[in-house]
Amino acid sequence: MDQDITAPQSRRFVLVAAILASSMGFIDGSVIAIAIPAIRADLGATLAEAQWVSNGYLLFLSALMLLGGAAGDRFGLRTVFGLGIVAFVGASIVCAVSPTPLVLVVARAIQGSGAAVMVPGSLAIIAKAYPREERGRAIGIWAAASSLTSIAGPIIGGFLLTALGDWSWRLVFAVNLPLGMSALALLWFKVAPDRPEEGRRLDVIGAVLATLALMFIAYGLTGDGSESVPPLSHTMAWCGAGLVLAVAFVLWEWRSNAPMLPLRLFANVGFSGANGLTFALYFALAGIMFFLPMTMIGGWGETPATVSLSLLPLGIILTALSSFSGKWADQLGPGPLITAGSLIVALAFAGLGVIAPLHSVWLAVVPCIGLLGLGMGLVVSPLSTAVMTSVEDGDTGVASGVNNAVARVAGLVAVAMLGAIVATVFERGLGEAAELPIFFGMRTDGLTEGQEALRMGATDAAFAAVCYITAGLSLVSAAVAWLTLERKGLFAREPIGSPGPQ
Repeated sequence: MDQDITAPQSRRFVLVAAILASSMGFIDGSVIAIAIPAIRADLGATLAEAQWVSNGYLLFLSALMLLGGAAGDRFGLRTVFGLGIVAFVGASIVCAVSPTPLVLVVARAIQGSGAAVMVPGSLAIIAKAYPREERGRAIGIWAAASSLTSIAGPIIGGFLLTALGDWSWRLVFAVNLPLGMSALALLWFKVAPDRPEEGRRLDVIGAVLATLALMFIAYGLTGDGSESVPPLSHTMAWCGAGLVLAVAFVLWEWRSNAPMLPLRLFANVGFSGANGLTFALYFALAGIMFFLPMTMIGGWGETPATVSLSLLPLGIILTALSSFSGKWADQLGPGPLITAGSLIVALAFAGLGVIAPLHSVWLAVVPCIGLLGLGMGLVVSPLSTAVMTSVEDGDTGVASGVNNAVARVAGLVAVAMLGAIVATVFERGLGEAAELPIFFGMRTDGLTEGQEALRMGATDAAFAAVCYITAGLSLVSAAVAWLTLERKGLFAREPIGSPGPQ
């Protein structure tokens, strides 16, 4: 085990370890939405507690991701990456055996903290191990494996949940043990530690302020799970405190000598526009992907296997289109492609709202999911291009990290904010059945035909509300892309504030 991380003999072990670690994150991220109905049924979790299962993870991942990336440089990539895997796997085991929703939420928070180190470390350790002329091929292998796990994970998880019952959601987390231990074995026994950057400073105060700000806002919007919709006074007090902390975070980052969020980058309109549309579009995507499986499984009575298959076109079309859209972005600029993609995404979300009362998976949901894949396929690669070309070469790494963090913060806020809207619309839609113990996204036995009709109608109305809100945000993304990002050829217009040729 005395091979340096950059030695040719070590590189293949680094690559496999990075793929295994990334697979854990991608499987958890893609399967959890399908597993949420089973978690609620098995643990008796409320809608708000289900939101915290998602947001406990996203909160620490989004708030600590930039700090996690810097920690790898400061203390050594192999060491920090390995510690992230240990935290992620340990928390996954606690998730798998959780007896209550509270234990699961706490474990998910620890899992998110581990992921904040592990996720940026996956690409960073590949980039450090491989020379520049071989790096593209290695990252391509990593990306292909990541796409495969993202596509296969929900299908395998969906069929397991259908075949084994509600308890089998625990297997989604238990599978991380062999994956994580394999990655750790490769890192510890086949790869020597790399040299840390002793002078690198970590923005711990910024990380604490960002975490508390997001936590307070999420708690204000979601509550503690005891009520479907927290009182307005609760929301205003906690969200207000969160916003004060957010302002304190911005002021600290402005004055810090080593900020984890360099605010100077936002002086570029192209960079600001790319991150603004990222927030709006990924808010919309996270909202749909959280509430659609719950609607189909708990509301319509579909099996997890059916739901996982219905979502398959999204991953396939997105993966197939990404390489082409990246080339098209070089020719036309990212602006036109992201604008067109966002408009298609808006159409897909609006379509899901219109077809919700049909309860038709194959004739209604699947075509909309295919349309969503087409739209996102036109967005993902050009968005990376827009972020990278809007800053100077020396800032591309931190710019990419900021954009990833923005996307995850958007998901956190989406699940928290839309949950209150869903609960409100659902309860109003129940009408005379509102006094019964009926909850959004959960099957209820013993209802009369009329009560079941009210439950189904309320479910459709609540989900449609999510669809129309997210469609509107996707239109906002399209407008921001068109106005702020680079356009070439027939659409020629340089982005405002462009740093010029890279």
